[in-house]
Amino acid sequence: MTQARRTATEPRRRPKQERSRERIDAILATTMRLIGEKGIDAVTMKEVGALAGGPIATVYHYFPSKSAILAMLYERFSEESRARFGAIIAEIRKLDDVTAAADRLLDDYYRRVAADPAIQDLQNAIQADKALQHLDIAETRRQAEMFCEKVGPLIEPEQREAFSRVVFLIFQLAGGVVRLVLTQDKEEGRRTIEDYRSIIHAQLRLFL
Repeated sequence: MTQARRTATEPRRRPKQERSRERIDAILATTMRLIGEKGIDAVTMKEVGALAGGPIATVYHYFPSKSAILAMLYERFSEESRARFGAIIAEIRKLDDVTAAADRLLDDYYRRVAADPAIQDLQNAIQADKALQHLDIAETRRQAEMFCEKVGPLIEPEQREAFSRVVFLIFQLAGGVVRLVLTQDKEEGRRTIEDYRSIIHAQLRLFL
């Protein structure tokens, strides 16, 4: 990433004082609420500043652009995702636990996105922004590596490299599947999730 692009998508400064952290939290919470209410394209820095309880200059004091706000929102979403992810895969002790953990990961991700439309809009915005789309792929890769580190010792060494590729694809495709499900009616969406679950099971069985 070039220096110019990095500057445009990173916060101007990291909060060191409690008051600064509170201001940034208010900006992030306001932006996330507006994304859920009206979609990312309709959200403006001026509106965020006004609703976050301060002038727009305060927003620009911390964030050079809307992309920088989105980047920090995604960073926080990813941190929470990894914590939930880690708690689920921590229960993997033997091969029989792997598929059950994969089911729990898929269900947890789906429920989380379905319960908060702003999460889906945030992910769509990250993927649509050329300066930010690398964040989604990097986070998928990080979580896939966490999964493989946990499961790798349970499978044959010569299978681990192929297993890591399959896991990365499964994780990356999950986002598209969930986005599709959220456009479908309840019954069709249920079938889509179950079809994808069957695909995951079939792929994991090749190694387990």
